[in-house]
Amino acid sequence: MIAQLHDLYRPSLALLTDLYQLTMAYAYWRTGMAEHEAVFHLTFRKNPFAGGFAVAVGQSYARELVARFAFTADDLAFLATLRGNDDAPLFSDDFLSYLGALVPTVAVDALPEGTVAFPHEPVLRVRGPILQAQLLETALLNVINFQTLIATKAARVAMAAGGQPVLEFGLRRAQGIDGALAASRAAYVGGCAATSNVLAAKLFGIPVRGTHAHSWVMSFDDEREAFAAYAAAMPNNCVFLVDTYETRRGVERAIEAGRALRARGHEMAGVRLDSGDLAFLSNEARRLLDAAGFPKATVVATNDLDEQLIASLKQQGAAIDVWGVGTRLATAFDQPALGGVYKLAAIRRPGGEWRYRVKLSEQAIKTSTPGILQVRRFHDAGGAVCDMIWDELLGVPAAATLIDPNDHTRRRAVPTDARGTDLLVPLVRGREPFGEAEPLTAVRERVANELGQLHAGVKRFANPHQYPVGLEARLYERKTELILAAREGPR
Repeated sequence: MIAQLHDLYRPSLALLTDLYQLTMAYAYWRTGMAEHEAVFHLTFRKNPFAGGFAVAVGQSYARELVARFAFTADDLAFLATLRGNDDAPLFSDDFLSYLGALVPTVAVDALPEGTVAFPHEPVLRVRGPILQAQLLETALLNVINFQTLIATKAARVAMAAGGQPVLEFGLRRAQGIDGALAASRAAYVGGCAATSNVLAAKLFGIPVRGTHAHSWVMSFDDEREAFAAYAAAMPNNCVFLVDTYETRRGVERAIEAGRALRARGHEMAGVRLDSGDLAFLSNEARRLLDAAGFPKATVVATNDLDEQLIASLKQQGAAIDVWGVGTRLATAFDQPALGGVYKLAAIRRPGGEWRYRVKLSEQAIKTSTPGILQVRRFHDAGGAVCDMIWDELLGVPAAATLIDPNDHTRRRAVPTDARGTDLLVPLVRGREPFGEAEPLTAVRERVANELGQLHAGVKRFANPHQYPVGLEARLYERKTELILAAREGPR
């Protein structure tokens, strides 16, 4: 049984939010706006790691957050202790009673977990009473932002490894327990073959791998004795760490232990390099292993690896078979956050007409897109060719044109022979999750399939090609009208 979010934490996560979400909810309730219907979109503005794509992950957590959303008696008791700047209760008893009886009725649509996504596209769309949608913002951003970041990093690392196994070894350097567990989950989805994190392996059904550390070798009088003792204790798990003292000598000692293992009917799995010139040392290790009759023994490399270093080592001809990636994967090294945002795009009174909403900025990239948005991805025989963000209130014309949200001069006609698929699909309706939760293996396969549909230029690390994403022309015009009206009129 794969663990669900409530298995990891308390059943209610309603207080996993910023205080201002609750103060706005109170104000909505006090002003009679709590049941006004609203549409919010969760998007990000830039691809992480200066790359050409992101891998959207965390939807499974989001699904459960919404379905199980509830304020417990303990939650309400805590909220009752909060005070305003006049030392009066921050929330009235009637409002707390309202929260206690609250049952989610929002409809959440999302990209299927593991879908490749691009800036400005909604990863999630939340539609329902504005008070409820507001209360969900922080938690949804929390689970989508981090796991998307780690899954994207893992996909880049796996691409650099070129099909060779990547092991996620980031537990000891991760940002806390949740950071470690969520990182292991997202890294596996993104393309890692296994994790060293035993709890993550148990909770999520991820393959787990590991051998020994330098301390094992150092606890014996010499390296030969340490390897022999480990081989005797764990004959079916012998990847010897060979750089405690001197790497070449360590490989030779590992070969001795391997011969003793073979005499007892077992095989040495390989050696691990954790320091030094990995390109040179891996080739030396490979030469020694092959000459000694161990051509199937793997050379595992660790030591602060990431996609850039792996790509460099492969270009240098390193004889490395398995890559252990820790700190720079689990911490999303060189970009600490995705920067996802959650913006109101439309609102209406019960039974009324929809009113578009746009958030302005002096920076075009930070100006939000109004409407009830959907993403349509177009494919031809060669793979994905472009994405169109369109408004369900406006529809899609037979001949569609895409306009870059940040540059109106960048326009592209959708190829007439391309087939389009709308990407946002139902995730949860109120307390009812839509469909069955997918196993991580299926999500992992989706990531591989999605990346396989992208042009190679989009996936390169340096100056990647910009995958075409644009607003449908009428949506772009509507957005422009709203921006001009907002700038000209009083606000």
